[in-house]
Amino acid sequence: MKKILLGAALLAAVSGAQAAGVGARVGTTGVGADVAFDIMPTLSARFGYSGGKLDRTFDDSDISYDGTLSLSNTSALLDFAPLGPLFRISGGLVYAKNKVDATGVPNGNVYVIDGKPYNASDVGTLNGQLKGDKSVAPYLGIGFGRVSGTGINFYADFGVMFQGGASVSLTASCGPTTPAATCDAIRSSVAQEQQKLQDDVKAFKYWPVANIGVTVGF
Repeated sequence: MKKILLGAALLAAVSGAQAAGVGARVGTTGVGADVAFDIMPTLSARFGYSGGKLDRTFDDSDISYDGTLSLSNTSALLDFAPLGPLFRISGGLVYAKNKVDATGVPNGNVYVIDGKPYNASDVGTLNGQLKGDKSVAPYLGIGFGRVSGTGINFYADFGVMFQGGASVSLTASCGPTTPAATCDAIRSSVAQEQQKLQDDVKAFKYWPVANIGVTVGF
């Protein structure tokens, strides 16, 4: 999909757009680039991609997790600048594949799951994942600077991707010598812990966007 969007942008630019440009940016959607071209003096189309990974440790309830945030966002936007390049309104769609993969870290030799202690050897590996419900998320925001503007310029975007919510999964492998009854109890506690995490991530349906970059237009 990224190749299709960028190819469409380049084709349109070559076929008679008034101005075009490329930009490089960094922010809450990752590190990425944009291609843009004018449709009319106050309106331009912009196609881009940003991504990256960030490792961090975080706590939820009684469990610590080693997590990896993976970002992947392919965007198709319209930039409307009725007052000139210093201010614009942007909207469109983002093909978003952002997620967090996490592995539980025991406190010593014990996991406390849903308030109940279990030996780490009985739990085995505790894995979780968080991801947005929508793979195609509407975007609305404001910005400064235009990627299709002539010369070298700075540009910034501030807005929100509407991901529609989030899905959480949490699983325990159980150890090779874990009794069946203990494994059943662990998985029951994990299911309760997963529901708690699901309630905690309701705000994930809104992904804040704050990016800044530099453009080269022609």
